[in-house]
Amino acid sequence: MNRQLAYASISELRRRLQTDEISATQLIELYAERIAHHGDGSKAFISLDLETARRKAAEVTRCASTPSLNGIPYTCKDLFDVAGQVTTAGSKVLQDNVAERDADAIAALNQAGAICLGKNNLHEFAYGATGENTLYGTPPNPYDRSRLAGGSSSGSAAALGFGLCAAALGTDTGGSVRAPAALCGLVGFKPTFGRVSSAGVIPYSWTLDHVGSLTRNAADAALIFRALLPTARDLPPAQLADRVIGIPREFFFDRCDAEILACLDNLMNFLRAAGARLVPVEMPSMAHTRTVSLTVQMPEALSYHNRHLEQRGHLYSQDFRAGLALGQCLLAEQYIRAKRFIERYRREMDAVFAEVDTILTPATPVIAPQIGAVEVSVEGVSEPAGNAITRYTSFFNMTGHPAITLPCGMHSAGLPIAAQLIGRHHADEQLLALAQCIETDYPFTLPLPDLD
Repeated sequence: MNRQLAYASISELRRRLQTDEISATQLIELYAERIAHHGDGSKAFISLDLETARRKAAEVTRCASTPSLNGIPYTCKDLFDVAGQVTTAGSKVLQDNVAERDADAIAALNQAGAICLGKNNLHEFAYGATGENTLYGTPPNPYDRSRLAGGSSSGSAAALGFGLCAAALGTDTGGSVRAPAALCGLVGFKPTFGRVSSAGVIPYSWTLDHVGSLTRNAADAALIFRALLPTARDLPPAQLADRVIGIPREFFFDRCDAEILACLDNLMNFLRAAGARLVPVEMPSMAHTRTVSLTVQMPEALSYHNRHLEQRGHLYSQDFRAGLALGQCLLAEQYIRAKRFIERYRREMDAVFAEVDTILTPATPVIAPQIGAVEVSVEGVSEPAGNAITRYTSFFNMTGHPAITLPCGMHSAGLPIAAQLIGRHHADEQLLALAQCIETDYPFTLPLPDLD
């Protein structure tokens, strides 16, 4: 029963809390017990504040005006400021960086009654999609601990995947919420750029950073989104009939694991049978997208980290120092040109969305790579593991469109497979409603990880 409760959705936990089947204190203690048992193995946390969580749980009351997430335990990537706690960004550089106030996202969840348990591990300063961290360890995949949880929100995915919280906050600059969620059998949601405030979150790239969530299902993602953005509209009624879904002709189904493609075929057949209209779409050219993204990322990262380099440069990992050095080598002309590419990508994608409601792709072209893998190979072509993990997600950070990944199958290797849905700008509510509709009607149930 405790294991089932630890993996219960927010909606189920709310019901139990509201009917007094369980108290907020009992729920905190359930997760605290699991953290004591799985915390070290999951490498999910950099810091915990269970004392404050217990105090807040004891103060939870049920009344007519109960906040939407009253008593729901969550965690956050250690880029989010929590007043009075250290925000390390997964690095020695900020080991004494005590936050004076809560990030806007943390304040919003607290206002909704949610209770923060602690701060999650990550790829140092969110610079990497594998989630590896030499200082705090590399979070493993809950379905196979020899494999990566994915990054950079690796600890957030591990915390949820190991049943140590009910939801987690992350950041997504190239897929850092959606990709680890996909690899770990979770739902990863990146709202439209700018809809959710990033104030109080240590930046990596101001142009590309999105605050996002990892949850157990799309309904939970909608609850978290509504708490983060109280002005969000109610989710519209969703139905699959007559929905026009775009299927990219190129790139987004290329060099992809055969079993992932088979799962997407099954999902597309289901959507057609449900009355959706699937049409091929011509996407913008992807020839230069990774270069464009990096040309924006590294100067922006450098502009933040310049303040620390002179006095604390030796505390950065060698990997991240190399990235910052790249930022120093790029010219202002190249940065501006990349920004102009991004604006063109946005316009071209808006034109695509004039013809379709949603776009469907695989979430990742590969299942979770082995921990320590430098490269992965698909169809005889090798590429860096981090590039592969985010190959289908990073483009939509440049265009700023909302995107969600959700489980749709299991690989023969025993690892989750996920699909990605992308919506129009500011149509977050419609995208969440569609994801919930698919989740409810599609005949697939994700097995829980066997942590024994």
